[in-house]
Amino acid sequence: MSRGRVRKALSGFYYVDVDGREITCRARGKFRQEGKSPLVGDWVEVLEDERGQGTVWEIEPRRNAFQRPAAANVDQLVVVSSAALPVTDPFLIDRVAAIAALKGCAVAVCVNKCDLERGEDLADIYRAAGFPVVCTSAETGEGIEDFKALLAGKLSALTGNSGVGKSSLLNAAEPGFSLRAAAISERLGRGKHTTRHVELFRLTNGGEVIDTPGFASFDAREMDLELKERLPEAFVEFRQYLGRCRFADCSHTREKGCAVLEAVRAGKIPQSRHKSYLRLYQELKDLRAWNVRS
Repeated sequence: MSRGRVRKALSGFYYVDVDGREITCRARGKFRQEGKSPLVGDWVEVLEDERGQGTVWEIEPRRNAFQRPAAANVDQLVVVSSAALPVTDPFLIDRVAAIAALKGCAVAVCVNKCDLERGEDLADIYRAAGFPVVCTSAETGEGIEDFKALLAGKLSALTGNSGVGKSSLLNAAEPGFSLRAAAISERLGRGKHTTRHVELFRLTNGGEVIDTPGFASFDAREMDLELKERLPEAFVEFRQYLGRCRFADCSHTREKGCAVLEAVRAGKIPQSRHKSYLRLYQELKDLRAWNVRS
């Protein structure tokens, strides 16, 4: 039995790195019976056969797991955004960041295409909220060293609008990757998906990165009920104010004596972040468990 890490999952096959060797594996039948499957980023035990192929025999306990994108043991989620075409809606960043917070996964924000639009307003929102932020241009190379430093020594997953330049950033950071970059539709301002599956790449600086499909695939419906129940704490800059409101059941939407609202008015919490909280609150407030199961 050998220990390795799942680096790619495609069409029922799992490609596992075992001491620098890639072993093509199928999953053990019991996983299907248990309703689970190996994920990219999983540490697994592999039973290798005489042909050099193998079976994923055991999946080690995970520190976290995302179903869409299908990845596990992620140290940080890097949300790639842009103030140029396609323009990123901060609400999309905030929803992803809230889900990541509930999974114990750190979040960083990369504002790409700064050669076209600086995106300082977008960057300032997340700096003020306490997230690590880098501003980059995959086209000119600006900020690429900062981007590489952000990834060093961690397993990072990249997500963001299709077309914001996730694959281009990885190509700029590690030219040997030669990942296919997305084309942009001028009419719709949207990128055409180029990443069709989840795959883990190793960087020369010791980091590892998972390139994933765009925000559309980050539809963690299975998280919605938990997100509803724990929404205030999912906004990390709210946490220091929770428990300090006048009312114990404060929703942090419009109550008098709300410590969160006072922090927003004082500029300690960015207004954009609170607007995203209100939008999520409205989306989730009537959710019931049967809605999620249906």
